Amino acid sequence: MQNIRNIAIIAHVDHGKTTLVDKIIHASKLFAEHQQFDDLILDNNDLERERGITIVSKNVSVRYKDVKINIIDTPGHADFGGEVERVLKMADGVLLLVDAFEGAMPQTRFVLSKAIQLGLKPIVVVNKVDKENCRPDEVHEQVFDLMFNLDATEDQLDFVTLYGSSKQGWMSRDWTQPTEDITPLLDAIIEQIPAAPYRDGSPQMQITSLDYSSFVGRIAIGRVHRGTLKEGMPISLCKADGSIKKGRIKELQLFEGLGKQKVESVSAGEICAVTGIEDFDIGDTIADAENPEAMERIAIDEPTMNMLFTINNSPFFGKEGKFVTSRHLRDRLFKETEKNLALRVQETDREDTFLVFGRGILHLSVLIETMRREGYELQVGQPQVIYKEIDGQRNEPIEHLVVDVPEETAGKVIELVTQRKGELTIMEPKGDLQHLEFNIPARGLIGLRNNVLTATAGEAIMNHRFLRYEPYKGSIPGRNNGSIISMETGAGTAYSIDKLQDRGVFFVDPGVEVYMGQVIGEHNRQNDITVNIQKGKKLTNMRASGSDDNTKIAPAKQFSLEEAMEYIQKDEYLEVTPKSIRMRKIYLDENERNRMSKAEA
Repeated sequence: MQNIRNIAIIAHVDHGKTTLVDKIIHASKLFAEHQQFDDLILDNNDLERERGITIVSKNVSVRYKDVKINIIDTPGHADFGGEVERVLKMADGVLLLVDAFEGAMPQTRFVLSKAIQLGLKPIVVVNKVDKENCRPDEVHEQVFDLMFNLDATEDQLDFVTLYGSSKQGWMSRDWTQPTEDITPLLDAIIEQIPAAPYRDGSPQMQITSLDYSSFVGRIAIGRVHRGTLKEGMPISLCKADGSIKKGRIKELQLFEGLGKQKVESVSAGEICAVTGIEDFDIGDTIADAENPEAMERIAIDEPTMNMLFTINNSPFFGKEGKFVTSRHLRDRLFKETEKNLALRVQETDREDTFLVFGRGILHLSVLIETMRREGYELQVGQPQVIYKEIDGQRNEPIEHLVVDVPEETAGKVIELVTQRKGELTIMEPKGDLQHLEFNIPARGLIGLRNNVLTATAGEAIMNHRFLRYEPYKGSIPGRNNGSIISMETGAGTAYSIDKLQDRGVFFVDPGVEVYMGQVIGEHNRQNDITVNIQKGKKLTNMRASGSDDNTKIAPAKQFSLEEAMEYIQKDEYLEVTPKSIRMRKIYLDENERNRMSKAEA
């Protein structure tokens, strides 16, 4: 009997998965007494730390009472569902983490349904019971109902529930009696989660994720399903198209603590990393050299959004980035598809333009943000949803949207969502908040978050997940206001911006270099206007205290990357470089813009 437990931690965004893993790591004394570590040990790239979300799943192993527990920390955001789906293949059980106040959220439902389909045994952890207004018993009931609705088996419904606070580092079977540490959770994992079974026979391992090292190249990670893998043994690689490639294992590594340890052989049930295999994809099977058998491939949900990626051809190109050519852009995008399963890249009839398909705005914006940090310059078009023809009818993706909002602003939120063809399905009080649920077309979500946050003074909590395809719902009104466009290239002056302030809101401050055709503000009316902000004041010898007004300029409106992606119109691009994000018209010259709009009309 092997003493291994493989467990994945699943939860909604921000319910405390990564914090819990930290506490498990500390509880199992992985670090020496003198070692100092920050919080969120596993969120190790800058983007994850800044946003406070997990983007890529990570493996870590701890030892407790002579049992090795392999823990997989998974992302909670719907846009990274592709990560969660394939990682659950490596687990024998799941730790479902639920916030004691918020309860089961849309994302909880999504990842839990995947775990239940795979027949994994859940342990429920009601986290954050130290929060005020928390309602642990209600949340426990809610999770039971959710599992029942997802057709869980008798065994899955007979789950153990622990209550506690991962931040304060305690877990208990009864939330009114805090304990000293989180050992009750580790005990429950050992008692409840079945040990990884050992299956005899010819070796089989499905590659479920990958790592990269500049010394040995790509590393395949997965769980050995059957048999034993040994260092130096010849193997067959079963590919998606049914072809079989021969190869040889160079090195095998097991996850120990936060790192990896080199071993000579790995038997069924263990999660390991394999080096030395060339040209593999996620979902391929490493099998016996003589009579290979492939495992069933991982099915991943289809993307629901696409965006146009193209090289930066603005007047300011090449000033800030290292990688600016179409060859750089192409190589980088295709490299991303190797490990980012839910992403697709399609070439267009122009060699410098690509269509990139993803799960949602956040999924695509994380890719763009990562690329700009690596030194790429690129331009992206307005996000578009993907339509499908079903029975000769045009269908579009519908999302399930959940908004928690203070009671006094609930009316505004309902109005904003219904304008975009959203249907209100549930409205109920939840503590001092109003809980609203809608079904809304995916294109109605583009730009919605900004408006909802403005209307609720930043107090709304919004979450959504893909529901299904439904017949096209008709046109949705877009942004009402036109753009203010720069007429010339050069630095804007305070004098001219001050004089134009009654025309709208500006996105640039005085002294910032802009170019002709750049979008520098939002017009008060529906049409676009072109203005000159480079004009200086005519100077004379005469001075008068009354006529020389001091300029008083409202600060420029700043956009985050996602906000800018949602803000741009059909005829605009977003220019992204390592240091700046600019909005611009696709055609910079005003005469050309007019010619093109007439041709379209």
